[in-house]
Amino acid sequence: MFSSLVLAATLAAAPAPRSAASAQTVVHVPKLDALTGLSAFLERAGTHAALLRPSAWRAELHPFLTIDPTRPETLTAVGLDATGPATVSLREDGRVSCMRVSDAKVFQQKAAEAMTEAGGAEAKPVTSKGVTTVSTTRAAGGAMGYALKGQEVCAFGATDEGGAVLLKESVKLVGKAPAPDARLSKVAGVAFLATGGTVVGLDGTASGLKVDGTAMKLPLPPFQAKSNSPYGAMKPEGLLFSRVAVAPAGVSQAVGSLRASIQALCPTCPKEQVQASADAVAKQLTGNMLVNMSNVQVRGSLRTREARFFAVKQALAAEVKNAAAVKSALAPLGTLPGAKALEDGWALTVKGGSVLVRQKGKHLVVGNDETVMQATMAALPETTAKQERAAEFTLDPKLLARGLSQVSLSDVLSDEQLAALFAVSSELGPLLARSERITGWMDSAPGGAHRFVFDWTLPESK
Repeated sequence: MFSSLVLAATLAAAPAPRSAASAQTVVHVPKLDALTGLSAFLERAGTHAALLRPSAWRAELHPFLTIDPTRPETLTAVGLDATGPATVSLREDGRVSCMRVSDAKVFQQKAAEAMTEAGGAEAKPVTSKGVTTVSTTRAAGGAMGYALKGQEVCAFGATDEGGAVLLKESVKLVGKAPAPDARLSKVAGVAFLATGGTVVGLDGTASGLKVDGTAMKLPLPPFQAKSNSPYGAMKPEGLLFSRVAVAPAGVSQAVGSLRASIQALCPTCPKEQVQASADAVAKQLTGNMLVNMSNVQVRGSLRTREARFFAVKQALAAEVKNAAAVKSALAPLGTLPGAKALEDGWALTVKGGSVLVRQKGKHLVVGNDETVMQATMAALPETTAKQERAAEFTLDPKLLARGLSQVSLSDVLSDEQLAALFAVSSELGPLLARSERITGWMDSAPGGAHRFVFDWTLPESK
C-alpha cells in the first residue's frame, strides 16, 4: 500500500510531456516562461559558440511558426500560451510540436498564413469529435498541419510518407491528458531532453549552466557511495581531477581497461602474465581511486594509439588493502620486455614512452609522465577526508580548449574520432577558453545507469 502511494506521488510530480510515439528524441519544457535563466546562459555562451545561440534552435520549436520563448509577445501574437508547456518530438518521419493556445482563432489564422508562406497548399479545417485538424502538402515535398482540441494543439512537419501518420498521432496527443514521464522526475531542470537511454535536465543563469542527467550503458564501472576517501583532501589541479569510489563489482572492469591500454602499447608482453598481475592487483584494491590528468602535449600525429596515450599527461592512483601483496603481484612486471626496476616500482618502456608503476604506502600509482607522477605522489595525503559523492570531478575548461586545439588538420582528414574532437574544438573551444570552471559528480543509478550533474561556470558578467 505504502509503495503504491509513493509511486503515485512520484508520477504526479513528474513532468508530463505530450510526446509522440516512436520519438527518437523528446524535448520538453513544462513552463515556457521559466526559461529565462537558461536562455540568459545560452545567449551569453552563444557569443563564443554559435551552436548554443537561442537563434540557432528557435526554429526547431515549431514546424511552421516562428516563435521565441525569450520574447513572450512572439507566442501571444500567434495565439500560443507563453506560460504553458511545450514538447517537441523528433521522429524519423518528421517532428511533432505540442503546445497550449491562448486564443484558438488567432492561432488558426496565423497557422494558415504561416503554412501558406511555407509553401503549403490551401487546406480547410475539419472538425470531428471535438478535434479540429488541418493537413496540407508542401510544394517542396512533405506535409504539415496540426490537431487542435480546446487549448491543446499539436503541430507537425512530416516527410512525404509521414504526413498521414503524424496527423493521426497529433490527433491522439491532443485527445487525452499527457501521462507523467517518470524518467524526467529523476532529474531537475526547466527544460528536459530524452534521447536513447539518456535523460538530461537543464537550468541556468547568465553566469552558469547546470546539467542534471541519467544515462544507460556509459563505459564506466559501477560506483559506490563512501563517506571518506584517502584522496578527499587533495586540491583539484590540472586538466581533469577526479576522485572515484568504484564498487567491488567494478574494480576488475576499471583495472581491465588500464590493462588493455598497456597491453596494446606492449604487444610483445605475454598476455597471460599481464592478465595475471592485473587480476592479482584488482583483488587488493579498495575501490578508492584518483584520476589526475595534468595537461595535453601533442607531439606529431595522433593517429597512432601510443601517440594518443602519451598526449594526455596523467597519473592514476588507487588505494590498496595490503601493500606487500600488491608489491608481490607487481613483481612479474620485471620480466616483461623493456621493464626497468625503480626504487618504488617499475618503468615499462613501450612504443612512444614509458609506463610508470609505483607504490607509496597504501597507494598504487600508474602514469605516463614523470613530472605528473612525482607531483601526484607528493600530494598524496596521510589521512582520509570526506567525499560527498561516489565520483567527483573538476575540469579546467581553458586547458581543455588548449588540448583540443592541438588536433591537426591532417589527423582530422584521416580519422573520424579526431574529426569529432576537431569539431568540438572549433565549436566550443572559444567558449571553453573563456570559461571559469566545470565541476560535477556522478553516482550509480538503478538498472546499470549512471546519474551525473555538472556546473559550467562563466566569469561574472560586468
